[in-house]
Amino acid sequence: MSTLVNKLTNMAQTASMTTELLQLIWLASPALPVGGFSYSEALEAAIDHEHVHDESSCADWLADQLHLSQARGDMALMAQAIPAWQSLNTARLHDLSAWVHATRETHEMRLQTEQMGRSLLDWLRIQNKATAQALQLCSELRPTYPIAMSLALSLASAPLESALQAYAFGWAENMTQAALKAVPLGQISGQKILARLAQEIPEAVQHAIALSDQDRQAFCPMLAVMSARHETQYSRLFRS
Repeated sequence: MSTLVNKLTNMAQTASMTTELLQLIWLASPALPVGGFSYSEALEAAIDHEHVHDESSCADWLADQLHLSQARGDMALMAQAIPAWQSLNTARLHDLSAWVHATRETHEMRLQTEQMGRSLLDWLRIQNKATAQALQLCSELRPTYPIAMSLALSLASAPLESALQAYAFGWAENMTQAALKAVPLGQISGQKILARLAQEIPEAVQHAIALSDQDRQAFCPMLAVMSARHETQYSRLFRS
């Protein structure tokens, strides 16, 4: 009898872990209907100004962005927003949302995070998994992508480290796809860049989790300058 109980318990645990994994894969997928494919996050401007021109320079640019922008900024915020959503800490979520809005350094960066946030919130409504209270609060916060993604990841009930790794890999895949079109690069080069980013994501996630409110920052001057220049770039494929 005990053997049967143990077997059923193990099956239930495996099913739960599989569900968590599938939810994270889904949220990391470029097929998620949030429009991420239409943004390069200033990579296109970096290419136009010859900061990025081949596989190596592109990998360096994106790795720097992962560690200096994502890990220190949005990922650090999400490390705090995910548990805030799980406990529905309204005051905390208001503070974190205000930080996101205050740290978008250009017009197109603000438009990107707001458009993707609204699209992800619409997707969450369709999925019918978040509570009405959480959806209403997210809407009232003028949803941004980090805040809406934090809500989505909180529903997966996965470990925080796994949730942030999924987010980071989704970001890396979108940026690699942008590089393939804009540099341009071949598929093999794209896979090499993605492999490097995947190798560096765990370190970036650990850094993000360790940061406090006082240490979290959005200070990447070159990224902001490239984004500002992209807004008036003569010819472009992407919206940022």
